[in-house]
Amino acid sequence: MTLDQVNRVESPAALPIAFSLVHQVLIEDGSILFAGGPGPQFDDDWAERLGLAIQDHGKERTVDEMMAQRIGDYEEFKAFQQRVFAATETFVEEIDPSTFSDIVIPYPYGAGVANTFSARVGGEHGISRSDALECWVYQHALRHMGEIEHARALVGLGGMTS
Repeated sequence: MTLDQVNRVESPAALPIAFSLVHQVLIEDGSILFAGGPGPQFDDDWAERLGLAIQDHGKERTVDEMMAQRIGDYEEFKAFQQRVFAATETFVEEIDPSTFSDIVIPYPYGAGVANTFSARVGGEHGISRSDALECWVYQHALRHMGEIEHARALVGLGGMTS
């Protein structure tokens, strides 16, 4: 994809690919800490290097607000994305399998978690390390990969998969 394709707004209510890319990687970067992984790598330096129009993941923002998300430097974004993915992969490789059932977010959940998919998965038992990784990394990435796949077609590109 080119920077123009990533930042293109196809129609007034269709978020640009930039939103899905930025949102997915910043959520992964910021949430893996709660599963026992490394702290977030996103900081003011990375925000400047990426040239983001909105310097956060947008989870608490409206669609109208996030319509303005743009990436200024796509090469830097890809470098940051690879850095986050590598940190997550290293963390997952090093987890002691006996700790997958450890509760990382106890029940009852706070307001920021109570209405999330991960809270539904964890239920009254609390969110385990395994639940956290599945919800915050795997399921979340799959959802946004589907959005990106569809958006690629809207900007004239073929699908990423067969």
